Amino acid sequence: MSLTVESLAIPEVKIIRPRKHGDARGFFSETYAKKAFAEAGIDLDFVQDNHAFSATKGTVRGLHFQSAPFAQDKLVRVVRGSILDVAVDLRRASPTYGQHVSAVISADEWNQILVPVGFAHGLLTLEPDTEVLYKVTNYYAPQHDLGLLWNDPALGIAWPVSEADAVLSAKDKAQPRLADLPAYF
Repeated sequence: MSLTVESLAIPEVKIIRPRKHGDARGFFSETYAKKAFAEAGIDLDFVQDNHAFSATKGTVRGLHFQSAPFAQDKLVRVVRGSILDVAVDLRRASPTYGQHVSAVISADEWNQILVPVGFAHGLLTLEPDTEVLYKVTNYYAPQHDLGLLWNDPALGIAWPVSEADAVLSAKDKAQPRLADLPAYF
């Protein structure tokens, strides 16, 4: 497997580009190989794959995270459509605590984003009928499923959707602000 790895402004969050081989029939891509990722410095044990479909452009999912001992690293990719993917640093001792990074992840670009433990993760669909696949390093644990308010002004996230047009779950509309979030990491 051939892949490239690029760190974002918060270096623990990474963009990964697996190689894509195409011909007249279509394409083939090895999107994850433990050995190749380990050789690139990403040695994680993924235990669960998740698949999310969003019918509407402007759907916001997040900002989500799980607390210890069920905290999760996430490897996110898009197989149809595109998203703005956001990671917010929740590690209290980090010099980038409360800061975020974002990247467009799309089926066309064939890129992925690695969001490590200690970050809240969210996404906004940029196209209708968007499908997102992501691997996690720990199982879903409802009692540890937490979140952060997607549009908390303290985060300064420039979501390319108005509050009125954003499609959110009731749960995501009621998440706490960063200032009200206990120290989880």
